[in-house]
Amino acid sequence: MSANKSLDRFQSLILNGVTTTAWQYVRQSNNSNSPITDVTSTNMRCNSGGASGGSTQTATVAAGASVGFALDQAIYHHGVSNAYMTKVSSASTADGSSGWFKIWQSTAKTDGGNTITFPDDNATKFTFSIPRSIPSGDYLLRIEHIALHSAGSSSGAQFYISCAQLTVTGGGSASPATVSIPGVYKASDPGILINIYYPIPKTYVQPGPAVFSG
Repeated sequence: MSANKSLDRFQSLILNGVTTTAWQYVRQSNNSNSPITDVTSTNMRCNSGGASGGSTQTATVAAGASVGFALDQAIYHHGVSNAYMTKVSSASTADGSSGWFKIWQSTAKTDGGNTITFPDDNATKFTFSIPRSIPSGDYLLRIEHIALHSAGSSSGAQFYISCAQLTVTGGGSASPATVSIPGVYKASDPGILINIYYPIPKTYVQPGPAVFSG
């Protein structure tokens, strides 16, 4: 199997446990077989070709509801995942240049250097909740799986990314701290530049900010 074979295309939004049609609410990129490896690229936002979503529908979802992403095939490469949101004026035209906050993560499990395991292995979907306290309105919801099998060299980590378009209803008044994408990661971050095979890492530092759970 090619090292760049994706198997990590997040093509369907999950709404309250129901998997929707592929690319109905998820922006379809033009990058079906290769990951993003340059953490300074604007393609880190919503993948190559995902800077706008005029042909993508926007899903209405209540604050606090369960959402997620389904993949076309199971995740093959060891890695970790994050989900982010950004508040926008229009989900269909937003380019992701506004500030992002993390709402969920799936990280590696370590035990001091004996083993490292990855709960994402063989996953076909991820689900999590929209924070109850965020304001109502339009958002982009971004998922990324960071494949770490080649991350021992600079720019070796592979980012598989999709963005869904949401309108959140029944929200609150929270104002989460945000980060810029690109900008949130450096190629030298310890959770991005890492040899996961030898020596086995004693700990793992999840890339990005803390999860906002409001």
